[in-house]
Amino acid sequence: MPNKEQVSSLQIAFMIMLFEIGSTPLFLLGGTAKQDSWLAMCTGSAAGFILLLLLMWIQWRSPGTDLIGMLKLHFGKLPGAVIGGVYSLYFAYQSMRNVRDLGELTAMTMLPRTPMSVTMLVFVLLALYAIWKGAEVVFRLPEVLLPVMLVFYILLVIMLGIMGAIDFGRLSPVLGGGLMPVIEAALPEIVSFPFGQMIVFLMLWSLWEKPGLPVKYTVNAYLLISLFLIFMNALNVAVLGPAIAGISQLPFLKTVRTLSNLKFVERLDILVTAQLFVGLLIKMMIFYFCSVKAMTGLTGKPAKWWVFPVGAVIYGASFLERDYTQHIAIGLGPSLKLDPVFQVAIPLLLAVSIWVRGRFGQNES
Repeated sequence: MPNKEQVSSLQIAFMIMLFEIGSTPLFLLGGTAKQDSWLAMCTGSAAGFILLLLLMWIQWRSPGTDLIGMLKLHFGKLPGAVIGGVYSLYFAYQSMRNVRDLGELTAMTMLPRTPMSVTMLVFVLLALYAIWKGAEVVFRLPEVLLPVMLVFYILLVIMLGIMGAIDFGRLSPVLGGGLMPVIEAALPEIVSFPFGQMIVFLMLWSLWEKPGLPVKYTVNAYLLISLFLIFMNALNVAVLGPAIAGISQLPFLKTVRTLSNLKFVERLDILVTAQLFVGLLIKMMIFYFCSVKAMTGLTGKPAKWWVFPVGAVIYGASFLERDYTQHIAIGLGPSLKLDPVFQVAIPLLLAVSIWVRGRFGQNES
């Protein structure tokens, strides 16, 4: 993206929060830990925070530079460009997964007779338009959408409480199966999704309007949204129970449908789906944006050269999986095993390279 595009501290904080929400409340992450799934979320969040500190240190040592520039500087021009190209494909792949999630969610909940090819094309075109307009437009969206989304979630929790559907006794016994099920549920699944996906901000922090890194806003946003996601995870179990929540395809929608017993409100699941659309759309847009930004850094061509080709690749790839079952199986199988390479291994190598170059530079001085 052009250097003149800059974003504020608040925009970065809001983007972190909305990006981390994404589709996370839709599923019961750490479900294998049963009633301790919220503890698995705590563990994943803590491990993700350590990873976030590593990413912030890398950015702090490379001010004004995004991930592609860091790779070319520290790994060499050609190897760095190759790894940067792979990262661009990785971001496009993650965007594709969110496009498919949007299509499947629309077909299951709101528009069962509308072809997914149409709904997914609409979402890709929306993201394409925002990215075409530039980073300032992309980062302005969370300022409008996040407050509305959080107010809606708060109202849902209040209604569930008034109805008496929340029973936190369903979260006991705490650590009934010991500590290992919690750790196994958290690592690497919950670290990879959603907390490890903070890797995208190595492409975005350099857009900050001030020199350096918005440490306070980044850390506060991460901690606040982690608490929110842990609470939403516990809420699903507290309403449905660990058995039902663990086998439900979309437990949060099932949680909200318990409100149908209230006589004055109906079909709240449609509104919940709309909120999830917002989270998924922003997440898909950011991965798409980072893929375009990576190609811009690799080729030196303007971002607008790559908006349409990358969008076409994302849209076309969203049809590769036969059905939703295969989509989820790949996401929780091969994709999950590949994520640590991009989210942990390469950033660690990059951090070691930065540290070694810094030490040798000091010795030579």
